[in-house]
Amino acid sequence: MKNIINWIGAKLFSTRLESIENFKKNPFEVQEEVFKYLIASGKNTVWGKEHSYFAIKTQGQFADRVPISSYEEFYPYIERSLRGEQNLLWDKPIIGFSKSSGTTNARSKYIPVSEESLDRNHYAAGKDLIALYANNNPDTGFFSGKGVGVGGSMQPNPITGVKNCGDVSALIMNHLPVWAEYLRTPSLEIALMENWEEKMEAMARASSKENVTSIQGVPTWTLFLIKKILEVTGKNSILEVWPNLECFFHGAVSFTPYRQLFKELIPSEQMNYMEVYNASEGFFALQDQKDSEDLLLLLDYGIYYEFIPMSEWDKENPKTIALQDVKLNEKYAMIISTNSGLWRYNIGDVVKFTSISPFRIRIAGRTKHFINAFGEEVVVENADIALAYACEKTNAKLKDYTAAPIYIKGEEGGNHKQGGHEWIIEFVHPPENETLFTESLDEKLREINSDYDAKRHANIALVMPTVHFAEPNTFYKWLQSKGKLGGQHKVPRLSNDREYVDAILKVMKN
Repeated sequence: MKNIINWIGAKLFSTRLESIENFKKNPFEVQEEVFKYLIASGKNTVWGKEHSYFAIKTQGQFADRVPISSYEEFYPYIERSLRGEQNLLWDKPIIGFSKSSGTTNARSKYIPVSEESLDRNHYAAGKDLIALYANNNPDTGFFSGKGVGVGGSMQPNPITGVKNCGDVSALIMNHLPVWAEYLRTPSLEIALMENWEEKMEAMARASSKENVTSIQGVPTWTLFLIKKILEVTGKNSILEVWPNLECFFHGAVSFTPYRQLFKELIPSEQMNYMEVYNASEGFFALQDQKDSEDLLLLLDYGIYYEFIPMSEWDKENPKTIALQDVKLNEKYAMIISTNSGLWRYNIGDVVKFTSISPFRIRIAGRTKHFINAFGEEVVVENADIALAYACEKTNAKLKDYTAAPIYIKGEEGGNHKQGGHEWIIEFVHPPENETLFTESLDEKLREINSDYDAKRHANIALVMPTVHFAEPNTFYKWLQSKGKLGGQHKVPRLSNDREYVDAILKVMKN
C-alpha cells in the first residue's frame, strides 16, 4: 500500500516537470511572456496609469519609464492598500500582507500579497519542489507520510485591525489549497497559534503522533521543534519518533552553520536536504539537483527579473541588465516585478549565476551589511540607531564597531546551545555603565526590528548580545595587520559570518 501511495503521488506531481523543462530550455521566451502578462495586468492600476504602462511595449521601455524602487518609495501605495483600497499596484484583489523586518522608517514592512501570487508563485513553486524531490529520489516514501511546517501566525492589520497580516509562511498556510492539507501536520489551528511557547508545545505533541516524512522551515525554528519533541516524548533521537523522516526543505538563512548539527540530530543515511529561496516578496529559486547546492531560478511564476551589476550599485539611477546579459560568477543585485504589484523592486539580495543553461544561482549576500543567521534580519540602519540610543543612555561616544552571529553548536561543538550576536565596539569615550550599554543596545534593537524581537523573546532563538568593549586603536591595529590602512578601507559593520569578528578578537588577545 505504501509503495502504491508513493507511486500515485509522484505520478501526480510529475506533470509539473514538463513546465520546468520548458522554462529551462526557453528562458527568454518564458520571461517575455511573464513581462507581457505583468504589464497587461498593471496598466489600469493607479501605479500603471502614473507610469504610462499603456505605452510600454518592450522591456527596454519598461526600464526607461519605471524607476527602481525601495519599500519606502512604495509605502504610500501600500499604506492605502492596508486601509482597504484596491487596484493601486495590482489589478486583482490584495488578500493579505506579508510582514517582515522593518526599514529605516518603520518597525515592520508589509508586502502586499495577491491571490494570483499565492497560486501562480508560492503554491506552484511548492508543487515543483515536491515534483523535483520525487523525481530525484525515485524510491521516496514522502507521500506515505506528512510534512511538518514550522511557520508564523496571522496578525492584525496595523491600520484596520483586520487579521490579514503575518509572515509569508502564515499567509501561505492560511490560504492553503485543499490538496496541500492532506500532506501536512499539525492542524492549522495549531500551526497558526500566536503564542510561540504554546504553539511549540502543541506542535510537538500533535506531530509526534504522526508519520512525518518531511520538515519545512527555517533551521533555527526547526531545531527548537525537534528539541521540544524529544522533551515531550522522552526519546533520545528524532528518528525514534519519526523513523521515516527523509527530507528537510530549508530556506531563509544560510544552512552552512547548521549542517553538522542536523546531521548529529538526524543520523540517517536516508536524510536529504533541499534548499529553497523564498521571501515575503516571492518564491524565486529552489535546489533542483541532488548533488549540487545551486538553485534553479524560477522563470514562469509571475515574476520578471532584472539585475544590477556591482559597478552600478552606488549610482543614483543604476542601469539594469536582462537575464540574457548576465555573466557567470559575477554578483548582481536582483530587481523584481511581481504579480502582487511590486514594480522594479529592489529586494536587497545579491546573487551570482553558477550556470546560464539553465539559469542557476547562489545567494551571495545583501547589497547592505546585515546579520540574518536566525531570521532576525538586522541591517546597519538598525545597528546605528540602537548604538546611538545606548551611547545616549550611558554618555558614551562611539568610534568603530562590528558584529556577527554566535552560531548554535552541537554537542561536540562547545557550549553555544542558543544563538546570539557578538559585538566588538571601540569608543572615543567609553560608557559609564557597560551592563546598561548592552541592555540598551538590545532594548532598542527589539523596539525597532520586529524579527529580532521575535527571536529574542524568552531567549528562544537569541540570547542577550555579547559585547566586547575594545581598547583604543583595536580596529586600527586590525586594519594595519591586514595591510588595509587608508581612506578606502573601512571596518565592516555587520557580517553574517564570523570572519571579521574572530580576526579582531585575535588582535585583542595579542
